[in-house]
Amino acid sequence: MAKPFFRLQKFLRRTQFLLLFLTAAYLMTGSLLLLQRARVALPQALRAPGSLQALPAATVALGVGLLDSRSLRDPHSSPDLVLDVDTLRSPLARLPPGIRWPRRNRSSLRRRWLHHLTSDPQGPPTLGPEASGPASHNRGNYLGCFSEEGQERTLKGAVFYDLRKMTVSHCQDACAERSYVYAGLEAGAECYCGNRLPATRVSLKECNQECKGEKGSMCGAVRRLSVYSVGLQQPGSKKRRTATYRGCLPLPEDVSHTFSSSMTQANMTVETCSGFCSQKEFPLAILRGWDCYCAYPTPQFSLRDAVDGALCSQAPEAQGLPGYCEVYQTPVQDTRCTDRKFLPNKSKVFVALSSFPGAGNTWARHLIEHATGFYTGSYYFDGTLYNKGFKGEKDHWRSRRTICVKTHESGRREIEMFDSAILLIRNPYRSLVAEFNRKCAGHLGYAPDRNWKSKEWTDFVNSYASWWSSHVLDWLKYGKRLLVVHYEELRHSLVPTLREMVAFLNVSVSEERLLCVENNKEGSFRRRGRRPHDQEPFTPEMKDLINGYIRTVDQALRDHNWAGLPREYVPR
Repeated sequence: MAKPFFRLQKFLRRTQFLLLFLTAAYLMTGSLLLLQRARVALPQALRAPGSLQALPAATVALGVGLLDSRSLRDPHSSPDLVLDVDTLRSPLARLPPGIRWPRRNRSSLRRRWLHHLTSDPQGPPTLGPEASGPASHNRGNYLGCFSEEGQERTLKGAVFYDLRKMTVSHCQDACAERSYVYAGLEAGAECYCGNRLPATRVSLKECNQECKGEKGSMCGAVRRLSVYSVGLQQPGSKKRRTATYRGCLPLPEDVSHTFSSSMTQANMTVETCSGFCSQKEFPLAILRGWDCYCAYPTPQFSLRDAVDGALCSQAPEAQGLPGYCEVYQTPVQDTRCTDRKFLPNKSKVFVALSSFPGAGNTWARHLIEHATGFYTGSYYFDGTLYNKGFKGEKDHWRSRRTICVKTHESGRREIEMFDSAILLIRNPYRSLVAEFNRKCAGHLGYAPDRNWKSKEWTDFVNSYASWWSSHVLDWLKYGKRLLVVHYEELRHSLVPTLREMVAFLNVSVSEERLLCVENNKEGSFRRRGRRPHDQEPFTPEMKDLINGYIRTVDQALRDHNWAGLPREYVPR
């Protein structure tokens, strides 16, 4: 017994020694390789004109200790290696103005320096975002720190948030896309756009919050805006939006009273007129001959009054009085309905905005927020929606500080928590496609073809189709006070349906505000990318299943004294 034990002990000792030897050899080889690459990388970086200024400050400062000062001063060495150590101590080697050393531990600094030395040079190295100043990554000028303490914002176009990745360039690109001149950043994560500077300038020290995605750059503070000019768009950013034709409308009798601003110019073009109105932050550009007018939609000049476009193709003198005009949507937003806030007092009535997933709940929230001026809440938290301006996403769903709360829940317990509810119903065929797209490609993407042809789609329909039916049936059964809204009716008849929803929420809204919502109805909710080839992904078996649920829900609505489902729900 002792002999085998002795052999095992001897083997383990040899193995331990072997492992120790291999580890030491590995470390020595790695060190030699690192030193060799360091001696190659630094001279190559120094060959470029102005190379010393282009080198990262960490590389210049720490590289002095790696290279032998005697070899740097040796007159017989290669010209590429001639570098006086005193030069490294000169002001050129210091950080440029506005750049600060990152307040991090030295180990992270060494890691960044080793990354620069060990990677193959692809051009002049640049400082990382941790060490950048406000102007290092952005085009356009920093115009200062401004206060937004008033009741109404000056910069209130193209509002969005980003809790993790907000940068100055990100905000500038979003504002440039909509042809705004100024980009304002607030509280480190909020972006606002506009063509007029806020009136109150404050000390730069009051804008003391760094951007969430760009250390060293200032992104305002609470009620304080760091304002930048937009400048030119960067390569790869979204293209600037152009004017969109909205129709041919009768010209009002009193043009000067209806239209706030105008311009007359020979050979007037759509681009010239749209640019003129965008600069003045009007959402509509009206063109008639050489005359350009800027306006908002109003009851006296509504886009719903469009007529045959052939009338606008006639010469102005042949149209008679008052005549007709071509109307274009400018890239800027109609900002009369973009201001939103939380309820000043807790709501006494707890209202749900309930729907099956994919039924347009997010779009309905967009409409309700802009119509009422109050944020909507959510039973869930979705950072993507928060970044698109739904500030109520971060608020607890039971805070009662929001006008209504999004939910997809069903079941008696979950339903009876609410005092009333808007029940949003959409054609199940459309809802299932929309929710499958969201699951596979997010809120604004399309599921790839392979997903539609997989078993995943079949399982999804078999599972979710019954949920579409049970969701409506449960809310009809257990809901205390309901308003049933069909998505299709909201699409086709937006203002009347939205007026009914707002009245249900006990909020009074002006007609001008509802027309503003209609003008901004799309928001940021159109899906991007390529649609799948197969526009009819439902098999005959799937259709039989879904059609049965449609008949059940239609009969349940009629039994509860509601109108049945719209005609387009009729089984295919």
